[in-house]
Amino acid sequence: MKRAMILACIALAALPSTGFAKAPNHHTSAPRTTHGSDYYTNVNGRSVHRPMRSQSQPSGATARCRDGTWSFSQNHRGTCSHHGGVASWL
Repeated sequence: MKRAMILACIALAALPSTGFAKAPNHHTSAPRTTHGSDYYTNVNGRSVHRPMRSQSQPSGATARCRDGTWSFSQNHRGTCSHHGGVASWL
């Protein structure tokens, strides 16, 4: 019986993690910024201008969204996600 318990403990220790442990947040060290309603805080903690409408390309724009707005996103993931997706990268 004792041997069976020891073997069971060894078997349990060898199983992969179940994912219940909280994963570390690698973005906690990024500085948070205060900004107005025309800005949002991206995944890196940086203040980024929200997509905007303009007849010509605004300074700092990084992509044109399919709905005609200009994006200032600093990451490809999620850019223009609420604007029909990316029409073109600049």
